[in-house]
Order: sequence, then structure tokens, then C-alpha cells
Amino acid sequence: MTTNFRVVQSGFLSGGARCGADLYRPDTADAPPIVVMAHGFGSERSFRLPAYAEHFARNGLAVLLFDYRTFGDSDGEPRYLVDPQHHVADWKAAIEHARSLPGINTEKIALWGTSYSGGHCGVCAAQDAGLSAISAQVPFLDPFSSIAHVGVQHLLWATPHGIFDVIKSALGRSPHYVKLAANPGSFAAMNTPESLPGLLSIIPDEVKWDNKVCARILFKFPMYRPLSFASGVKCPALLMLAEKDSLVVPDAVRKAARRMSNAQVISYPFGHFDIYHGSGFEDAIAKQTNFLLQHLKN
Repeated sequence: MTTNFRVVQSGFLSGGARCGADLYRPDTADAPPIVVMAHGFGSERSFRLPAYAEHFARNGLAVLLFDYRTFGDSDGEPRYLVDPQHHVADWKAAIEHARSLPGINTEKIALWGTSYSGGHCGVCAAQDAGLSAISAQVPFLDPFSSIAHVGVQHLLWATPHGIFDVIKSALGRSPHYVKLAANPGSFAAMNTPESLPGLLSIIPDEVKWDNKVCARILFKFPMYRPLSFASGVKCPALLMLAEKDSLVVPDAVRKAARRMSNAQVISYPFGHFDIYHGSGFEDAIAKQTNFLLQHLKN
């Protein structure tokens, strides 16, 4: 049975900055379990994620969907700073915020992530035994395999940009930005053939978006490896991979699943961004919903 829901703003503090968030609250008599969600690398919560949150809410699950510091309507400077340590801290603050919400079954909390945030879900689950489940689609887990996947030349292009931004930051100057996504032949954080059209396909027409990120993430990227936390994930996990993914290596997802205590892997025959649309989205959201209901409502 489809459940009606309402959406209210529900921001919280992390690292001294306010993270913007929306709370999707189903109109049910009982306190619903809750799914905490956030966006991928350099994106915003408005980038296609409301479609997932609305579907979960219609099926009786509360959802807390948030932006990291420096993205969307969250506070924080410099803008467009992708920092995995900050992201994980924001996730932990979001989880604690969810646990403080009235009228929510705070004993049943799941995490949902996509791409870069899919890896964060595993890191948080390895460090928080109170979580009930995680669901991650096309999750970034291993920088080494991704670097090999896109080519060492990209790393060689990226390193000077990253170092320059780190130096400017140390001197208190404005950031050095690079494009978040571009077509092959133009330098960007992501420049595989599917990167720019795929990213543009999930941005709503009414959203004003700057195609840039602080370049220091290119220097820090190899040092963040969520795969190393996989063996600590004890709660049920649903991992969805794309066999033709040009950004995330499918074998890294399979490797993570083998290390987790209770992981299910679902494979799709398409690229990184195809899971957000069409039949890929319809199949994925149905399986994700069934998985979340199984572990949050039963």
C-alpha cells in the first residue's frame, strides 16, 4: 500500500557548519525506521536523489537526505571542497541527528549511498554497530583500481593541480578549481566518455550548478580507500555494480562484498550513470526498497 509523506527541512551541524537536509516523513501511525542518504562526488542532494527518497517514503520509510558541507545549500568554505574525511564526519553527524528525531524508530537506521557516498556508507557501518543495513549503488571503494581504470596519465595531469591548490590553501588564498566533469581530451576530475553527459543527466533543469571542485581532492584521492573498511561491515549490505562503469571498477565492489559479513551483489550491464534512469532505475529502486524493508521493518 502506498503511503503519503511530507517533506520538511531538517538541517544539522557538522564541523561547526550547518548541513542542509530534507526529512521525508511518511504519514503512518507507527514510528517509521529511517534511511540516511547523501550524494556522490561533487554533486548535490537535488541531483536525482529525491526520486529515491520519495520512493522509500511512499513505502513507509522515513528518509534524511543531506548535502555535505560546502555543497548545495549547506554552509562551509571554501565552496565545492570534496574532502572524504569531512564527508564521513558529516555522515556521522547526520546519523546522530537521525537518532535525535522525534517520532522515528531510531533503533532501525540504514544508510544509502551512490558512487562516492556509497563508499562512505561502508566506512560508517564499519565504525557504528548500531546500524541495521547499508545500500550502495555503483560505490567508489578503491582508488588504486580506479586510477588504473582511467589511466595513469590522468593522475599525472591531476597532481600539479592538487599540489597548487594545497599550496594556495596553506597561504590562505582562494582555491584553485578544476572542472568536476568534462569530455575526453579536456582535463577534469572525471573525464571518461560517460562522465559529463551522465552527470548532466541527473541535474534538474532549475538547479544552478557550477562545474568545479577544489583541486586538492585530486591530490588526496589516492589516500582514501573505503575497501579497507569492508571487513568491519557486519550489518546486511546491498551492493549494486555496473559492468561497463568507467569510474568504479566492478571487481572492487565484488572484493568488498566478499570481505563483508553479509553482503548481496547485484550486477547491471551498463555504465555508471545508467542506474539513475529508465529500466535500470526501476529495477534498482525496487530491489533497494525490498532490501530496506526486509531489514528495517521485519
